[in-house]
Amino acid sequence: MSDSSRCPCNSGLLYKECCQPLHLNKSVAEDAEKLMRSRYSAFQLGLVDYLLDTLHPSKRHPGERQALQESVNNTQWLGLKILDHKAANNLAEVEFVAFYEDDPIGQLHERSRFTREAGRWFYHDGLFLPAVKLGRNENCFCGSGKKFKHCHGG
Repeated sequence: MSDSSRCPCNSGLLYKECCQPLHLNKSVAEDAEKLMRSRYSAFQLGLVDYLLDTLHPSKRHPGERQALQESVNNTQWLGLKILDHKAANNLAEVEFVAFYEDDPIGQLHERSRFTREAGRWFYHDGLFLPAVKLGRNENCFCGSGKKFKHCHGG
């Protein structure tokens, strides 16, 4: 990914200003939403080590690396939309929809739980939610800046 590329997490920032410092362990996510965005970008970019490092240690199992690698290899992510972020003390939830290539376009709608330990946020687990209905006149989830109806909804 080039230094002038937009970040895959759809923050509107350049990758080098957004998720790259987290992926390179030059900084840590200041909140769970930022970690969620960086994990989405890591899935899109195939950064399995980062995904393992940001998964809560209690959730790591012997087949985790292989499962993550298969997910990365078999899914073409198209866009991320953050719907809600709530935090209290060292616990947080982020509700998001991640869109992926399928026929029709697939959705992963999840309310993820995060915990903060020793100054670092970790993904803990998530609750899958029903697909969201996209309005034809809202901005497309892919970050193109076009209306959904003129982009992936057309």
